[in-house]
Amino acid sequence: MPSRADLHTHSTYSDGRLTPTELIERAASNGLEVLALTDHDCTDGIAEALGAAQKHPRLLFIPGVELSTDLPREEVHVLGYFLDWQNPRFQDRLARLRRSRLERGRKMLAKLKGLGIEVSWQRVKEIAGDGAVGRPHIALAMLEAGHISSLEEAFERYLARNGPAYVEREKITPTEAVQILTAASGLPVLAHPRDLQHLEPLLLELKEAGLIGIEVYYQDYDQQTIERLLAVAHQHDLVPLGGSDFHGIGGAHERDLGDIPLPFQPVEQLIALARQRQPQQAPP
Repeated sequence: MPSRADLHTHSTYSDGRLTPTELIERAASNGLEVLALTDHDCTDGIAEALGAAQKHPRLLFIPGVELSTDLPREEVHVLGYFLDWQNPRFQDRLARLRRSRLERGRKMLAKLKGLGIEVSWQRVKEIAGDGAVGRPHIALAMLEAGHISSLEEAFERYLARNGPAYVEREKITPTEAVQILTAASGLPVLAHPRDLQHLEPLLLELKEAGLIGIEVYYQDYDQQTIERLLAVAHQHDLVPLGGSDFHGIGGAHERDLGDIPLPFQPVEQLIALARQRQPQQAPP
């Protein structure tokens, strides 16, 4: 059954294909009551989304972000909700992360060239538009140039963490991400944790830093995975949240906005926590 909320989405300001306005319109059309925009290392789409959401009083828009972090052998992503997104120190840190993404993109194209795959940097930037360059933009450019037959192939053969064209970003730890979000009055939530190694000790460390929730209902998670993660959330007293991770690109794993079994009760819990912790950012 579709959810009335989706707390993990991306727009053209990072690596999504819909503008913030188009994202809001699609959410309203799908009957959503709560939507969070969580672009990668970027909040530039929030102002536009807030303006678009004013036309839909039944839709609560949550300003958010998704920060990418690193551990020795894996990436960990942390979502932040109800941010003081105009905080100058927060924006300075995001700008550093975006510059790192730009340099990373150039280095990935150089690695691809070394593999005999020519991809135009200009075309990658055109695809990214106003957004920070990300791996999906490179994958789309590879697909356009006929180097691959699907976006999945780009990641599986070249761009995944252990792929031959992968390049690291500026590294921050998951704990630092939680601290950065908390300093910006955000409510931090661990994203898509199914395949993370050593999840239990990580959660203990992140909760100490201020983590309030964990994604339990995500994209293609099956019922067994949901039940396992729900038990983990309850064990650590974390709010069990979720989202589609909608990019609008398509592919085998993508779900439409709200096409996840996220119950509304934990969403209400998140909203109540926002009202309690940061009344200036929370909904009335």
